Amino acid sequence: MFNILKTAVLMAAITALFMAVGSAMGGRNGMMMALLFASGMNFFSYWFSDKLVLKMYKAQEVDESSAPQFYGMVRELAGKAELPMPRVYLIEEDAPNAFATGRNPQHAAVAATTGILRALSAAEMRGVMAHELAHVKHRDILISTVSATMAGAISMLANFAMIFGSRGSNGRSNPVAGIAVMILAPLAASVIQMAISRAREFEADRGGAQISGDPQALASALQKIQHFAKGTPMAAAERHPETAQMMIMNPLSGGGLRGLFSTHPPTQERVERLLAMAQSAPG
Repeated sequence: MFNILKTAVLMAAITALFMAVGSAMGGRNGMMMALLFASGMNFFSYWFSDKLVLKMYKAQEVDESSAPQFYGMVRELAGKAELPMPRVYLIEEDAPNAFATGRNPQHAAVAATTGILRALSAAEMRGVMAHELAHVKHRDILISTVSATMAGAISMLANFAMIFGSRGSNGRSNPVAGIAVMILAPLAASVIQMAISRAREFEADRGGAQISGDPQALASALQKIQHFAKGTPMAAAERHPETAQMMIMNPLSGGGLRGLFSTHPPTQERVERLLAMAQSAPG
């Protein structure tokens, strides 16, 4: 129920941003057009955003014959988590990362880069995929895909406001307002993503450790991913930064505002929590 409420709040907040941008672009008429557009985007996000994200990353679906070890690992962990078998994808990419997507556990997909398969041990990889399946089990993958799609659309509308100018209710162009919308609307979308995503990552770490039964392996995986990711840019993520929150580790390079508004909690804090779980485990 709480995850359903979070999704509803997110959609309402994103819709409000759409309406604010629409109002800045065209007054009351622009606001109504933006409301209709946002309604359409919410519908699209719910049904098709997973396919869009997988296409952005050129993910290729695999099965038992094409990737037997990886596919078998996911199947075993899905069984432990009491989840339906998700679709499994590989992304030909050196940067180590992974994500889950889909609107519910019955329509879920998990994806990992070829780089993460090379960088991690089998136990560490189990921890990573268990983390992603925890996202599926907690039913928060819908929040990721909706917010990623909608944040990208807000940026697009904000760019339109900059290119075509902002118009108030009197129909007059207001370039200053257009610039403000271009900057503030995507920033507001990022704040919404950040607030939801950070808490969700901690929960997925905890759930992933429980599914895999090895919190220490997941902690080690996070440390390795952070180490290797620093020198390996992820081009698709840089082109679509709104999808960064879906990854197990922030794939974006650079600091500044990107670091300030990171959708992921500090890796060291995640590791410490996992190690505390390992120490408190019975036996």
